[in-house]
Amino acid sequence: MEDLLHDLLNEQLILVFVILFLGSLLGQIKMKGICLGSAGVLVIAMLFGHFGYQVSTAVQNLGLSLFIVAVGLQAGPRFFRMMRSNGIVFCLISLFIVISAAVTSVVVAKIFDLPTALAIGLLTGALTNTSGLAAALQATNDPMASVGYGIAYPFGVLAIILFVQLLPRIGKINLAKDLEKTNSPIKTEHSPEVMTFKVTNPKLHKKTLRELGFSRNSVVISRIIRGVHTMIALHDTTILLGDYLVSVGEADELKAFGEHVGEPVNATMDNPDNIQLRKITVEDEDLVGKNMKELRLRRDYGATVTRIERDGIELNQNPNTPLLRGDVLTMVSSENRLEEIEKFFSRKKLSVTNIHILSISVTLLVGILVGMLPIPIPGLGTMQLGLAGGPLIVALIIGHFGKLGPIHVRYYGPAIHVISELGLVLFLAGAGTTAGQGLIDVIQKQGVVLVVSGTIITTVSILCGYFAARKLFKFGVVYSLGTLCGGRTCTPGLGALNLQIDSEEPAIAYAAAYPFSLIFGTVAAQFVLVFF
Repeated sequence: MEDLLHDLLNEQLILVFVILFLGSLLGQIKMKGICLGSAGVLVIAMLFGHFGYQVSTAVQNLGLSLFIVAVGLQAGPRFFRMMRSNGIVFCLISLFIVISAAVTSVVVAKIFDLPTALAIGLLTGALTNTSGLAAALQATNDPMASVGYGIAYPFGVLAIILFVQLLPRIGKINLAKDLEKTNSPIKTEHSPEVMTFKVTNPKLHKKTLRELGFSRNSVVISRIIRGVHTMIALHDTTILLGDYLVSVGEADELKAFGEHVGEPVNATMDNPDNIQLRKITVEDEDLVGKNMKELRLRRDYGATVTRIERDGIELNQNPNTPLLRGDVLTMVSSENRLEEIEKFFSRKKLSVTNIHILSISVTLLVGILVGMLPIPIPGLGTMQLGLAGGPLIVALIIGHFGKLGPIHVRYYGPAIHVISELGLVLFLAGAGTTAGQGLIDVIQKQGVVLVVSGTIITTVSILCGYFAARKLFKFGVVYSLGTLCGGRTCTPGLGALNLQIDSEEPAIAYAAAYPFSLIFGTVAAQFVLVFF
């Protein structure tokens, strides 16, 4: 029986899927809300590796390539857009977190005389950055990086969860009140604002909204208040002197609009006529690429779109802006009409994936070639981006533009998630079995030192990240904690924060910092090598 089991596990496909099965089971086990997730596959793989079983390098590299490309394609649309907005602040905080962890890992490695691969593995585990582990394995060509990652990762997750939960209690901070009094760092100078104007210009009396004669596209009138009644603002709605126009747009254009129609007022926003505001997500793939003019929502549904939220960034409602899947539209209309519109935007949900094998293959091929190019570093020699960095950079660029020639590469969320998860677990299975061959020896010789080192790296990066967000950039506590979770690519930490406050703001801050940290962590795992 033992020989039969041994023969079966020597079959590559059986070995891979046994590891994935057991690792997934382990990853789903929760203790006080904490679970290993995909890292469970790494733990099981190291166990199999200890007993002499080895997943093929080809399987590991295939998984790595798929995972890295999925990360790049997913982060691309947000990464470059945020670099042009307030996202540069999240970029700097993420960079601060990664640099503090990298410097600490170098210092700790020198003090405790740790091997290079172990130290870099501790760095990626402390940051809970799996793409960084991939880069570390490529850069060091040493499986011990996986051991360092596996030892530091659990505390990296636990520490941020405890920090998020304990800080508000120790500091006696009311997160809801903190959020109310804090300006959102997500908003930019071009983020839409709401102002109400009283119509005092006699030339506009009995004119329709279409006849207002104001040419700025970014100003949208969402409602008209007349006496005690509130009306939906449609193109053919007639305005009268004394009407209040609830308007949304950029500050400077709102000011110009106010000078055109009348004067700003602080009008009551009571709503006796059941005019509602609702956020609706674009899900129907047939609507992707169309703009507000083409959809004719005001004419056909009697609804007004006041703003668009894309990847956590608020955009002004420009009638020529093409929609992307996942855009969140803020709409104003009656309850019945909003129900109809919600069905309209989700009537044809995705039933098949839109993954194009040609685009994936070309992205991978170009990325691998870029990763092989030597990059000169003055005074330090040369480095290569490798199988992790090359595909990541190429996928970011291609993901930003959304096309590879005539082929769309902006895949839908569920599809890209499948690619990412499949690639990740295949990579962890291969990396884990390789690392497991020397696992016991490393733990016996340096187990306590590795745990202490990982704890130090994790703690320093958490404190530095929170200090940067809170003190240097003056974020509120909620935004600081959300940014910290994203800057450490720690989704369980965000989950713990969401349990403490019912708001989307922490998730938006997390999403703003996450892609930067993912990329910086990947690059740092390779760059740190030159200091050893």
